Amino acid sequence: MALDPDLLGPILTGALIVALFAGFAREWRAPEVIAGLGVAVLLVAGILETPDVLAVFSSPAITTIASMFVLSAGLVRTGAMDRFARFATEHARSSPALSFFAFLGATAAMSAFMNNTPVVMLMIPVAVQIARQTGQASSKLLIPLSYAAILGGTCTLIGTSTNLLVDTVARDQGLAPFSIFEIAPVGLIAATAGITVMFFARRLLPDRQSVTTLGTAQPGRRFIVQAVIDEGSPHVGARAREVIAFNQPERRIIDVLRGDASLRRDLDDVILEPGDIVVLRSSVAEILSMKEEGQLGGDNTLQQTGSRSSAMIEILIGPSARVLGRTLRHLRLRRRFGIYPIALHRGGMNMADRFETTPLAVGDTLLIEGAPEDLTRFADENNLVNVSEPSERGFRRDKAPLAIGIALAVVAGAALNIMPIAGIAMIGAVLVLVTRCVEVDEAVQAVDWRVLGLIAGMLAIGTAMQKTELVTIIVDAIEPWLMGLAPIVALACVYLLTTALTELVTNNAVAVIVTPVAIGLAQALGLDPRPFVVAVMIAASASFITPIGYQTNTLVYNAGGYRFTDFLRLGLIMDATTFATAMAIIPLVWPLVPA
Repeated sequence: MALDPDLLGPILTGALIVALFAGFAREWRAPEVIAGLGVAVLLVAGILETPDVLAVFSSPAITTIASMFVLSAGLVRTGAMDRFARFATEHARSSPALSFFAFLGATAAMSAFMNNTPVVMLMIPVAVQIARQTGQASSKLLIPLSYAAILGGTCTLIGTSTNLLVDTVARDQGLAPFSIFEIAPVGLIAATAGITVMFFARRLLPDRQSVTTLGTAQPGRRFIVQAVIDEGSPHVGARAREVIAFNQPERRIIDVLRGDASLRRDLDDVILEPGDIVVLRSSVAEILSMKEEGQLGGDNTLQQTGSRSSAMIEILIGPSARVLGRTLRHLRLRRRFGIYPIALHRGGMNMADRFETTPLAVGDTLLIEGAPEDLTRFADENNLVNVSEPSERGFRRDKAPLAIGIALAVVAGAALNIMPIAGIAMIGAVLVLVTRCVEVDEAVQAVDWRVLGLIAGMLAIGTAMQKTELVTIIVDAIEPWLMGLAPIVALACVYLLTTALTELVTNNAVAVIVTPVAIGLAQALGLDPRPFVVAVMIAASASFITPIGYQTNTLVYNAGGYRFTDFLRLGLIMDATTFATAMAIIPLVWPLVPA
């Protein structure tokens, strides 16, 4: 029996979407690459044409999201966010409960008006500092930090790229645009309920140690000592790891330099030769002990060539880091910065076997050691986050009132509907550049081009769904199952489907695929589609039970030393809380009545 030619397009598009979701879930490649491959297949198959793809780049979502990244960069660069973040730590020691609510409340408030990824990156060191001041593990605060940022993003249209993307898809389907605060009633209540639940359920959070503790078990100040092995040294011909003087509880060998080469990668097999420079990490007391015992200076001993104060810090690789995709071997940290990588963690695992050959990815945490000024220079030059303590780099604080004023003007202009939000956001981005709240190169670095690439790819795939009428076919298949049921049941089904998919794959991809289906289903049931679209907005952001469904979860995953299952315990409660809130509030604000 021959296949109806009219069904070839929908079948191919549907199969491709299933394959894309499988690729996303298995992390076969980066999400934007997988989406780009899907667009390429649709172009080759003739389902999409070149003008269809080019039209995607004129989408209001892409312009608005890019502009909001620039506005966020202005708030970060001027120290406006930093001042707000530090406010939450002022009473951490005297009132831990108040600090918990202030910290998460401040996070949610910032996330409501700017991209939540830079918010979380800024607040991770603050969370570590609060945990240190209150005598608890940072793992008690980092998952709540990510969840608060997620919940804050549901309070406004600009709080997350997902909301803007859903709004764009809904407008393409003929719905009226959402205003900036239209979803605030459900978002504010969900955020308040979620933070309250986290406070009472925080005992479910584990006491985990982050990667920093791998090298900081010994208290006290440390120094990096360089000493050269002379011709007559008794250590010539010995294995570096077997020399007792180099491997004691308070001192340890971290490198051997031979000429211009570092032998750290093969340290277990290094046989010491005359002229080798041994690099040790030691306390002041141990340096003095080695000198008194004749291990530094004198005949037939080590000749000390230098000593510098040493620190060990944990570095988080964010989406705007300049080292993304590069390996530690290619970075040549010792030669360029005089620092030493100690450990690399990804997905809760120590990448010991592929330490220096693994390309760095978003969410990785790197333990590095060196002089404090060298560590700071490395972090600043590569746009990295020092997890151990809040950044002390210079801010353009005199520009902070300008950055705050511009951001408030954008919000007010959008709220008053002076012009479409894409236009207002673009004007705001230009103003922070003109007033030098942020420089052009910093703004370019702040834009997450991978997110924009994913959004462009998924919007093109959404166009293919419309052209092939795949949405109509899906709705026709679902409608008989929901016909005759209460409208609230249909709304719950849309919400739960969106949440389930979001936990498995990237939320922006889910938003593009599910939004037209939700609208079509509501229309087929004779209901107003607006509450269904709001349900998709909330559910596509409510990713709590896995560390891979939302980028902020990925960022805190390694920073908190978590295991995959740590997200599940509190995440299930948060999913249930957000679902119950949405089902109670959405019908009150957007009644489930005939369209």
